[in-house]
Amino acid sequence: MQQAPSPAHTGPLPGRSQPILVGITTALVGFTSSFAVVLAGLRAVGASLAQATTGLIVLCAVIGLATLWLSTRHRLPITLAWSTPGAAVLVAAGAVDGGWPAAVGAFLLVGLLLVATAVVPGLGRLVQAIPAPVAHAMLAGVLLTICLQTVTALVAIPLVVGPVVLLWLLLVRYAPRWSTPVAFAVALAIAAGLALAEGRGIAVQAPTFTPTIPSFSVAALVGIAIPLWVVTVASQHVPGVAVMGSFGHRVPWKETLVVTGAGTLFGAAGGAHAINLAAITAALPTSEESHPDATRRWIAAHTAGWTYLVLALLVPVMTGLAADAPPGLLEAIAGLALLGTLGASLSSAMEVPSRRVPAVTAFLVAASGVVVAGIGSTFWGLIAGLLVWWLLSPRKV
Repeated sequence: MQQAPSPAHTGPLPGRSQPILVGITTALVGFTSSFAVVLAGLRAVGASLAQATTGLIVLCAVIGLATLWLSTRHRLPITLAWSTPGAAVLVAAGAVDGGWPAAVGAFLLVGLLLVATAVVPGLGRLVQAIPAPVAHAMLAGVLLTICLQTVTALVAIPLVVGPVVLLWLLLVRYAPRWSTPVAFAVALAIAAGLALAEGRGIAVQAPTFTPTIPSFSVAALVGIAIPLWVVTVASQHVPGVAVMGSFGHRVPWKETLVVTGAGTLFGAAGGAHAINLAAITAALPTSEESHPDATRRWIAAHTAGWTYLVLALLVPVMTGLAADAPPGLLEAIAGLALLGTLGASLSSAMEVPSRRVPAVTAFLVAASGVVVAGIGSTFWGLIAGLLVWWLLSPRKV
């Protein structure tokens, strides 16, 4: 595979540590920016704290191993991540018929669908055929319910959440990359401090593998698996390819889908909801910030893979701290983490004036939280948006 041409570089050559540092930063930012969202998503669909801890450990391990494989095999800065929009879908879906085992069954289906997207051309075209305004609006509706929890928590426990929000705003202004990671770290520190002040211990989950035997229900397959698959491909894989392409790197599309699908499939029993190509954090190892020589940037992705394996060992401590946090604190962090994504989704959804009605329809239904036939509002938001899109589309005479 051809590598992107190396840009001209007239300054001093970077040290060998530069891509390594960028790789560590990539993993840390990706992990801490959405840890609270993924934890909330797994707990929302019925995982116990021990099961959610196992899920996060498995996610980190699969992401690390798959990133190591793809970056080494292709000598490209390919980094993977867990599906943050997918975790938001889980929060919106909540408990379904069949509980946590049914959610695990839905994760298995997502893995199969990701692999099938690579090998069955019609499935890839099916996702791409979903109008972008409708897909973005559906995601925005899901994100709205999470972002509103920041407001709720701020009113309920202002002395705890208020300082974290102010710190987050300052960092958004002066160090945006680290705004959510630092706010998350401060929230965990607050949780630890309050637990110690009250004489309570921190319940650290043992880093053991707690697999779940999957079951299958229509509500979970339709209400979780299909929306999770759609947002993972449309909101993560496709933008991830675009980000890497903007820096001259061509992603092995089919192989990446197969690897992420297989990783999701094999990790599902442990609670891995979905892994995918990194999108937002992909810009770090892919750009000149990683290395002026494009052929050396794969080292950053490779380092990120090893870092995720190390982070897997820290998950039990972090979930223990999260469990001791005041109610609403971690939910507030999750809302802050998704605020930028919500804004981008709303902007994309409403960009074309003539298509705003179906987009608003999808947004409102997805945000409503309604459950029809045991199936959550995310799926119905997608269906409603598509229906209104079709009804309002011009017909050929």
